[in-house]
Amino acid sequence: MPVIHETAIIDSTADIAADVTVGAFSVVGPSVQIGSGTVLDDHVTVVERTQIGRDNRLYTGCVVGGDPQDRKFDGEPTSCSIGDGNQIREHVTIHRGTANGGGVTKVGSNNLLMVGSHVAHDCCVGDHTVIANQVMLAGHVRVDDGASIGGGVGVHHFATIGQLSFVGGLARISRDVPPFMIVEGHPAEARAVNVIGMLRNGFDQPGVDAMKDAFRTLFKQPGAMADQITSLRERYAGVAAVMALCNAVEASSSGMHGRAREAGRHDDKWSAAKPAGVTGRSVN
Repeated sequence: MPVIHETAIIDSTADIAADVTVGAFSVVGPSVQIGSGTVLDDHVTVVERTQIGRDNRLYTGCVVGGDPQDRKFDGEPTSCSIGDGNQIREHVTIHRGTANGGGVTKVGSNNLLMVGSHVAHDCCVGDHTVIANQVMLAGHVRVDDGASIGGGVGVHHFATIGQLSFVGGLARISRDVPPFMIVEGHPAEARAVNVIGMLRNGFDQPGVDAMKDAFRTLFKQPGAMADQITSLRERYAGVAAVMALCNAVEASSSGMHGRAREAGRHDDKWSAAKPAGVTGRSVN
């Protein structure tokens, strides 16, 4: 049987696996599913219509599956989905989706969400991300696999934080963050390649060197962006990571205010569907 503290409140429609632990003064609301091995510490609230996978830990004061902070929300039956193996630290808030934003907020697996971070309605967070203390993700933000976001960062709605990127603390992100880049400063700009992140995730040195050349070409050299992208596609046609960077930069440039997904905010282009990632083995 689940280990449920006598002061916890569990809705009769909640579906809790046999080895789940629910701590003191925690509340599990209607239509909530919690998978095997997950632990809810004390004073955790899972509001409603939320699916939580296996082996997660939700620390003191988390509020997950709350109503979206969106004036257009009118009580529609939207949801929140959380994968496996996540560490969701004290006072993290994750809200459900909205009807006009795909209807679901998604957090993948093996993520670390630090103290006081906020994941707003209709966000899509991938796998193996680190979201540091007091990070604020506005609605419809996408955080791709392996990205790290430093403390106190504010991310504009519809922005994309690219795969294996690193965002420095206290940055204000109003444009898409390119994959594999280190972005920091005011205004936030690509400063370097996230070499450590790439090497730790299986990318070889030739692939990293190709990304360094792509960084210099796109962000340091003068010239038309379209011509630079064409040149990189010709030089590195077989390097998947460079192609992904070119695609992302091109999409951001053709979007609204540097945010690729905002250009399609009234159709399905910005739904919570997770894009395919690029693995280290793809770079040869």
